[in-house]
Amino acid sequence: MFGWKKRRSESTVASAPSVPREPRPSEPPRPAPTPAEIVLAYHHTTKHHYHRYARSAGYLDWETQPDPFRRFEGAELVRLPFGREDESPTYEALFRAGAVTPRALDARAVGTLFELALGLTAWKEFQGSRWSLRANPSSGNLHPTEGYAVLPGGVIESDAGEEAWVAHYAPAEHAFEVRARLATERGRAVMAGLPAESFLVGLTSIHWREAWKYGERAYRYCHHDTGHAWAALRLAAASLGWRLVLLEDLGDDDVARLLGTDRLDESHEREREEADGLAVVITASGEVTVPLGVTSEAIASAASGARWSGRANTLSPEHVDWNVIEIAARAAAKPRTEARVRTLPAPAGGPIPASDAAGAPTARRILAQRRSAVDLDGKTRLGAEAFFHLLQRLVPTGGTTKPAAPPWDTIGWEPRVHLALFVHRVDGLIPGLYALPRKESVAEALRAAMKSEFRWERAPGAPADLPLFLLRETDCVGLAKSVSCGQDIAGDGVASLGMLAELDETIREQGPWAYRRLHWEAGMIGQVLYLEAEAAGIRGTGIGCFFDDAVHETLGLTGTRFHTIYHFTFGGPVEDARLSTLPPYTDERRALTA
Repeated sequence: MFGWKKRRSESTVASAPSVPREPRPSEPPRPAPTPAEIVLAYHHTTKHHYHRYARSAGYLDWETQPDPFRRFEGAELVRLPFGREDESPTYEALFRAGAVTPRALDARAVGTLFELALGLTAWKEFQGSRWSLRANPSSGNLHPTEGYAVLPGGVIESDAGEEAWVAHYAPAEHAFEVRARLATERGRAVMAGLPAESFLVGLTSIHWREAWKYGERAYRYCHHDTGHAWAALRLAAASLGWRLVLLEDLGDDDVARLLGTDRLDESHEREREEADGLAVVITASGEVTVPLGVTSEAIASAASGARWSGRANTLSPEHVDWNVIEIAARAAAKPRTEARVRTLPAPAGGPIPASDAAGAPTARRILAQRRSAVDLDGKTRLGAEAFFHLLQRLVPTGGTTKPAAPPWDTIGWEPRVHLALFVHRVDGLIPGLYALPRKESVAEALRAAMKSEFRWERAPGAPADLPLFLLRETDCVGLAKSVSCGQDIAGDGVASLGMLAELDETIREQGPWAYRRLHWEAGMIGQVLYLEAEAAGIRGTGIGCFFDDAVHETLGLTGTRFHTIYHFTFGGPVEDARLSTLPPYTDERRALTA
């Protein structure tokens, strides 16, 4: 389905659809592939194999490295306030309903949300090179994800009137670039279905940022990063006592129209922002029923009547066109759909006990110190209780009797991604291969799909609501490294894991656009693992390079009912003493909004 060709000297086309030959007279005409078939073909085409990696440029062209910061020249830049340590609840409070009193919707609270979700957390320096780190992780620190807000008038600037804003978040400046002001009545029509004192956040992806390094596999990584960002936004919202809910019924055209990303001119075609989604940030604590009635008609009317400003900067002087990505992206485009009606109960439960909060790290500290480990020491161990606690955060309902905790209350679908774990260094737990089905109804299907000789015994000492099963007792350090492209980091930690998606069934039931959501769910798992590792005093990192079919062979999986889509590892980090660490923002910049 995918072939190769070259075009135009200024831009190499790395791969494009092959031109079908004319059928012979005796052959019936071949039907065009369906969008679902295209998406599945993309997935299989972009597998890594022991004998062949997925196609990429094969080297890094530093002259064309994309600018990690999108800016809109000519758009008004409005600086955002920073949050404060003394305003932050404990990290544990993020996961307890009602533990954080909701903050009022004002500039400082909105600034804190974006700072802790998408803002810079540090600068690193080495031999004259300087690069930033962010609260939301990204494959290769390339950051294809852009953040937006659609805010009622007067929230950021009290004298700004009643016009709603569409603003792009500029993380290096910790500021909003005002892309549009919506006519008052049209802006109100967009917000009409939302709870009082709510606003919208949106995410987009620039595929080129990832494809510059990773080639045709980059589309997968972009959507991992979208999932990281959704979870980062949800947990930053929880630190303010707010909730965040994905508007699952909206189509990509709705999102692009409201955020203005359909307005980038032809010069930015290879750097265009693809719509990911919109979510509503709910600042009040009452019961909410979704969907929330944000209509395509209201969005179209508001966008057409808005006053738009700003021209996107150019990220690279030249590009390589990875057409397989664009073909897959078109096939996976999301139309407007009906969302499943669900009710979000009013948070209840109250603050965490003082004894639990004493000496506990703040949410701000954990969210801001998140880092991707670049090396693990191969010796750090974690106690079984801490390991089980970490895994419980990955089960959306926390068991059968608890309501969904953040970030899983952001999404309305049941878990479609499950875990195969390589356990290396957990005190009180046998080293070996384990499975963690993230919903009870899939456990038997997962068991039937795997090798018949696996034991499927409950992990000794695991809580009753944690479905962790021992498959095989073994030293799997070498195996973990082998299936993760030979990377030592996969075997040098406490544990590593592969995320198994219900691939075929999800696309068949929901549509090809659900392929993106599988990767979002995996990215959300990754973000929780990053933060839980930090809270446990260790460090984690996502692994995008793995041999897909080798993982399946290890587990005995055949067909595409379950497919690995992301790997992760965590353990004792080895810090690179050659690097200098600098604060994300200057003291002078912070003082301006203190």
